Amino acid sequence: MAKLKQIETFVAVATRGSLTAAARAEDVAPAIIGRRLDALEQRLGVKLLLRTTRRITLTHEGSAFLEDCQRLLADFASAEASVSAGGVKASGHLRMTAPAGFGRRHVAPLVPRFRELHSEVSISLNLSDRVVDLAAESFDCAVRVGDMPDSSLVSVRLADNRRLCVATPAYLKRHGTPAHPSDLARFDCLALSSDASQTRGWAFRVPKGDSTELVYLKPGGPLDCSDGQVLHDWCLAGYGIAWRSTWEVEAEIAAGSLVALLEDFAAPANGIYALFPHAKHLPLRVRLWIDFLKHHYGQPGFWRAQ
Repeated sequence: MAKLKQIETFVAVATRGSLTAAARAEDVAPAIIGRRLDALEQRLGVKLLLRTTRRITLTHEGSAFLEDCQRLLADFASAEASVSAGGVKASGHLRMTAPAGFGRRHVAPLVPRFRELHSEVSISLNLSDRVVDLAAESFDCAVRVGDMPDSSLVSVRLADNRRLCVATPAYLKRHGTPAHPSDLARFDCLALSSDASQTRGWAFRVPKGDSTELVYLKPGGPLDCSDGQVLHDWCLAGYGIAWRSTWEVEAEIAAGSLVALLEDFAAPANGIYALFPHAKHLPLRVRLWIDFLKHHYGQPGFWRAQ
């Protein structure tokens, strides 16, 4: 139990931003919180938090450990919920949100199937590219794609997601195939408009000495748009090269209507996550929904079939 309490304390301090806030939530003295953190770091032999009188900052090891701890606490709460009250059926209203494009393709089709298994659950699905404040707007769960910012939300990684350059075979036959990311300057690239959220550009892993480095390019062309679905449609119509997520194009790559380019230079995968406000007393309907998504997203061939 001491180890579990140390982990709970570490998560509380990391998400609340101070020992005082974590101590106040638990109604104990800040010194007790500090001793638990000291014991945890001593047991692990690594520094997790950099503490000053003004702020607390996660170390690199602490950031990685935080995600694992949040997942462990969520799994522990889920295990308890599954056996409490004799393993009662899931019931109540489930409110969830997801990005518009991803949600239409990979969340919405699963919602009726989930309810067929849990008939006492009613479901509201919000599709929006706006970052929804789950607690303030009373959402139970969110699905989000990409790197997760520092947050008090608990996250569970559902699947990996990569970004790839793609084009139609017909476009490549007319214009040739880029062999290196720097070659993209010679091609018609279908990029998000400058007012869209993809501010850093297209990411690639390129050789540097004995290693590699992550570089960002902003290739251009005669067409751009603030909507990713439009870029996808233009790419399928043969108007140029697009940089799209595997969740969006993997089925078309498998079918041969799109060709993956520059795969040797692809940036490391980011994630597809389920997020919820806290792990404590997680409703059974939320836990089952997250498990349902993780099961389907983990099925061989799921993304190629969508």
